[in-house]
Amino acid sequence: MKRLLGVNTLWIGVVLLVLVAVFGALRPDAVLTAFTLQTTLVETSVLLVLSVGMTYVVVTSGIDLSVGSVLVFSGVTSALTMNAVNGGDATRAGWGTVLLGLVVAIASGAAWGLLNGVLIAAFRIPPLIVTLGSFGAALGAGQLLSGGSNVSGVPDVLGEGLGTGTWFGVPNLVLLAAAVTALGALGLGVTRFGRHTYAIGSNEEAARRAGIAVRRHLVLVYLLAGVLAGLAGFMALAYFRVASITGHDTDNLNAIAGVVLGGTSLFGGAGSVVGTVLGVFIPAVLRKGFVIVGVDVYWQPIAVAVVLVAAVWFDQSRRRARNQR
Repeated sequence: MKRLLGVNTLWIGVVLLVLVAVFGALRPDAVLTAFTLQTTLVETSVLLVLSVGMTYVVVTSGIDLSVGSVLVFSGVTSALTMNAVNGGDATRAGWGTVLLGLVVAIASGAAWGLLNGVLIAAFRIPPLIVTLGSFGAALGAGQLLSGGSNVSGVPDVLGEGLGTGTWFGVPNLVLLAAAVTALGALGLGVTRFGRHTYAIGSNEEAARRAGIAVRRHLVLVYLLAGVLAGLAGFMALAYFRVASITGHDTDNLNAIAGVVLGGTSLFGGAGSVVGTVLGVFIPAVLRKGFVIVGVDVYWQPIAVAVVLVAAVWFDQSRRRARNQR
């Protein structure tokens, strides 16, 4: 349980509650409604799936700048494949085509994740450099495949089923994101894989001496991040009904911000998926709240930056205090 909840997680939870309370006090008729909650959850689902994979990466003291581009690439390959097997337009295609598109999206994300992992673990290239390269390469590859334009022709059953469909009133996108988040939290918090992830982030050499296959584990962590980026690309494809080339420019940075805001240390070895959930919703609540109360939306990144710097400062202060004991 210590892995699931910590001081940072509780602190960021309080920040999130304060934001909701402030916006709710200003516009209770618009903020504290089921519609606002539902739209906020749906709009955050894709980013949350990306951030779950990013949490594992950052816990190992790594970074992945490529997830936004991998999301775009996966969406493009999925849409092109579904169109290709349906004569150039998959709008009226059935669930068999949708399943094929899902497999292609996840495989595309996995390929980039595997490449990142191998370069980082086997060739010992810093994660920042590797994923910065993948950031440009994946986006460029997506643009080459699509001719630099968005790819449409997404099956109606995908858009109506996963994109805007509901189950007992709960959006299917939210249910899928919740399932991924729950599995990610359990995997990091209570399994041997999660314990090894924390151990590598705390001290890679000590983990190696303890018998952990560090290189293999790092490959699997970046592979997981790639798989979830591929799934996020498929979810975005279902929601927007188009594989957008330019609609995810800041997804990688938003995922990193959500993870760090949620209490995961950039130095590795500490953090949780539960904290990431709270961290991801802070920018979402700020964005929604600013729109509702009529504040210029351009204040949103400034506000997120202030909270982000405060979170990193808090983490560093806590580490310094612990080291002085």
